[in-house]
Amino acid sequence: MNSWKDSGRVALITGAGKGIGQATAIAFASAGARVVLSGRSEEPLAHTLALIEKAGGEVVMLVGDVSEEATAQKAVSLAIEQFGQLDFAVNNAGISPWVGNTAECSLQDWQQVINTNLTGTWLGMKYQIPAMVRSGGGAIVNMSSVAALAAFAGYCPYSATKWAIVGITKVAAKEFAGQNIRVNAIAPGSIDTPLFADVVQSTPNSREDYEQQTPMKRIARPEEVAAAAVWLCSDGASYVTGTLLPVDGGSTL
Repeated sequence: MNSWKDSGRVALITGAGKGIGQATAIAFASAGARVVLSGRSEEPLAHTLALIEKAGGEVVMLVGDVSEEATAQKAVSLAIEQFGQLDFAVNNAGISPWVGNTAECSLQDWQQVINTNLTGTWLGMKYQIPAMVRSGGGAIVNMSSVAALAAFAGYCPYSATKWAIVGITKVAAKEFAGQNIRVNAIAPGSIDTPLFADVVQSTPNSREDYEQQTPMKRIARPEEVAAAAVWLCSDGASYVTGTLLPVDGGSTL
């Protein structure tokens, strides 16, 4: 595991109240980074903060909607005000509602998913990148999905956002590679999170079905995705940018 103990590195994690976001925030704190938490709901975010503080980590939090520009601005400003810099960001916040097939999807559902998943990720980078340039460089990880590698019926807007996140990740990686900023994406498969539980409830498939569809025959722990995010921000991945890393147990092979 990478260690930033005594390095002063600062990480911003969105959607940090539960699931992959919570595990990622804890993983960065455990590696020695000071952490800024961002999330839409105060109670789960405060729980993540308490877990990190109990383990001796330095952490602050911001309650806000990632689809709103003010939230992206405030999150970066909080990192600078509290810790003096921003080195890493994991744009994890997202929603995954089942909306029916492409023709059944409502404009309201479409816009809600686009605003949260895609616009929220872009807004994050819009303010994170300039702060990292001022810090001399940094690394960003955007949370895509195996839905960017295969088609999942009933998830038209979700799939659109996850494909698009790969695109904006690659564009930003190319634009800022010369300024010591790396931008990568992760494509999680079936991960044991509240979001995955919602997916199981909204489809005919059971948890066991998803396990059997995965070559490794199990659902991943959020910590396994978090470890990939930490690695992509570490010196061990210093020559990696613009890539999409599947963490899916082989489900897209």
